[in-house]
Amino acid sequence: MSYKSLDCISSSDIAALVPPDVAEQFYQNLSAIVRNYGPATPETWRQISKHLLKPEFPFSLHQMMYYGCYRDFGPDPPAWIPDPERAASTNVGKLLERSGKEFLGSRYKDPISSFLEFQKFSVSKPEVYWRCILDEMSVSFSVSPQCILREDSSHPGGQWLPGAHLNPARNCLSLNENRTLDDVMIVWRDEGEDKLPLKKMTLSELRTEVWLVAYALESIGLDKGSAIAIDMPMDVNAVVIYLAIVLAGYVVVSIADSFAPNEIAARLRISKAKAIFTQDFIVRGDKSIPLYTRVIDAQPPVAIVIPSRSSNFATKLRDGDISWHDFLLKVKHLRQVEFVAVEQPIEAFTNILFSSGTTGEPKAIPWTLATPLKAAADGWCHMDIRKGDIVAWPTNLGWMMGPWLVYASLLNGASMALYNGSPLGSGFAKFVQDAKVTMLGVIPSIVRTWKTANSTDSYDWSAIRCFGSTGEASNVDEYLWLMGRAQYKPIMEYCGGTEIGGGFISGSFLQPQSLAAFSTPAMGCSLFLIGDDGIPLPPNVPGLGELALGPLMFGASNTLLNADHYNVYFKGMPVWNGKVLRRHGDVFELTSRGYYHAHGRADDTMNLGGIKVSSVEIERICNAVDNKILETAAIGVPPPGGGPERLIIAIVFKDSSHSDADLIKLKTSFNSALQKKLNPLFKVSHIVHVSSLPRTATNKVMRRVLRQQVPKISEPELEPILHAWDY
Repeated sequence: MSYKSLDCISSSDIAALVPPDVAEQFYQNLSAIVRNYGPATPETWRQISKHLLKPEFPFSLHQMMYYGCYRDFGPDPPAWIPDPERAASTNVGKLLERSGKEFLGSRYKDPISSFLEFQKFSVSKPEVYWRCILDEMSVSFSVSPQCILREDSSHPGGQWLPGAHLNPARNCLSLNENRTLDDVMIVWRDEGEDKLPLKKMTLSELRTEVWLVAYALESIGLDKGSAIAIDMPMDVNAVVIYLAIVLAGYVVVSIADSFAPNEIAARLRISKAKAIFTQDFIVRGDKSIPLYTRVIDAQPPVAIVIPSRSSNFATKLRDGDISWHDFLLKVKHLRQVEFVAVEQPIEAFTNILFSSGTTGEPKAIPWTLATPLKAAADGWCHMDIRKGDIVAWPTNLGWMMGPWLVYASLLNGASMALYNGSPLGSGFAKFVQDAKVTMLGVIPSIVRTWKTANSTDSYDWSAIRCFGSTGEASNVDEYLWLMGRAQYKPIMEYCGGTEIGGGFISGSFLQPQSLAAFSTPAMGCSLFLIGDDGIPLPPNVPGLGELALGPLMFGASNTLLNADHYNVYFKGMPVWNGKVLRRHGDVFELTSRGYYHAHGRADDTMNLGGIKVSSVEIERICNAVDNKILETAAIGVPPPGGGPERLIIAIVFKDSSHSDADLIKLKTSFNSALQKKLNPLFKVSHIVHVSSLPRTATNKVMRRVLRQQVPKISEPELEPILHAWDY
């Protein structure tokens, strides 16, 4: 759609969208801004977004202003611009005001103009940078590290904090200058109780609950270092259990509560979990979804079963399984007795998470004790999380953003805000208002649902200082809408990986933020784009290529439980300044204005609803749906305007006589099988019949070629079948 430039917009144009009296006043104020700042500058947009646009105005008016201002600007117009005074009050801003000259010498000018120099400093001087950040977050060690980084040719990623001993859960619960025992650590609400007061847990109360569960864990006789799984919604009980497992010296095994029994079983087997915490039911609205029965189908050794909020716990348990009541009963005499944290060496495992590989088996990624510190540092640096903040991010402990949320909030002295229910409706929007959430994390598909259903209408989100976004590619219009809900607070795009424990690329409060774009490598990270010749492009030169990472990343993985870590991340990668680069696998673009854009996976994995999954996993299930199928290929393709990938299945039949009706029936069968056997959130968008799949000379399917051939798709529900291609 073509928009008029701001100096060509009339009061009648505005009156077509809002009442005449409102339109006239808006027009007068707009004219004054255009006179003072011009019709097409970033400062013009900053003034309009800050002083004129309101959440209750129709989104079409927001679009008219944004696109009118930036009509001839070109790519990456800034949707948010830092204010020097507020930038100086951020975590990083205050640090630079105190120590910028010490870090950067004469190159230091002010927090905003010196931020990129500081980011480079964080990579070139890790000893200084990370010592400073750990001090800023009040991280305490029972045994101090011998140094910050020890480079070793046998460890491409380096050895971080060698010799250190600590317990990250103890750090989450400790008293320090950032908190007192009366500080609220968790705020929550159950879906359906939207008119009731919020529930809150202070640090004193959280410590008591975590200590009790830690004692109960010890009472069941597991060896220290044993793996203990959690498969339940991320509510206050899940957070207490998570912290207790870590505090007591065990290892959390993270399993998403949406997984089918065979996926749960695979994770239990790979991690060698000795027990699992789960819930009898997951309650969503008026529906109760059985969880315990799904978990026991995976045959865990022993399950500790927590009642859902609507349950009187009439569930019959397997022999040997334990109810939550009985689990805690045996140690009730120890309530309020401090549990002495188990301090461990830095290389010990604290969490096992899973990321899809390309072999059909989930890749088991252990987090060491350094990884929680990386997650918290990203929150401190890029989302500016600090004491007094209330952080909400709809997620689950089965995905890395669940543990990330625990550490990024609690290690930084902030409160976690948990909504026990679906985040898609107005109940969650009201919770954000009532909890006065200051940092709200999202994935784009949630934002799309909010926008379509107008779920946030009439709710006050003005307490939000910033949004975080991760998991999927975002869409400019949808994120313009999102910013408008909170009076144009910035969105920090954030991309990383389970194996990193946080992000490698992000946004920052000290830089202008452009919609659906990243403004900086994450602190402590260096990025490289590999050209078609396999050689990294020169630094800071615009271009497109497969992303590689500098190998020295604090908190990143250094081993895998069921794969060769070196082969997965380093084998065959180019060398830069004597160091082998680390493979990531996304295709990224660096633009002429210095922003980064993600262009999806370079390998045979995709991102569906924020969940990374391999094509092989999907194809294995689809191939078995009908014996008329010879083979399938699964690809993820973003829509034309950007946003989350849509799943497309290309089908090769054993014979060629098939109608559109047959294909539509197959699409339904694919969805049913994928949702039952892999993940209930997965959905096939389109299917296509092809005579054969494109292959390399060594017979590997070239899914990248398939992605390139997909026509532009607008409404997946209207055209479930694509025209056939021939190879």
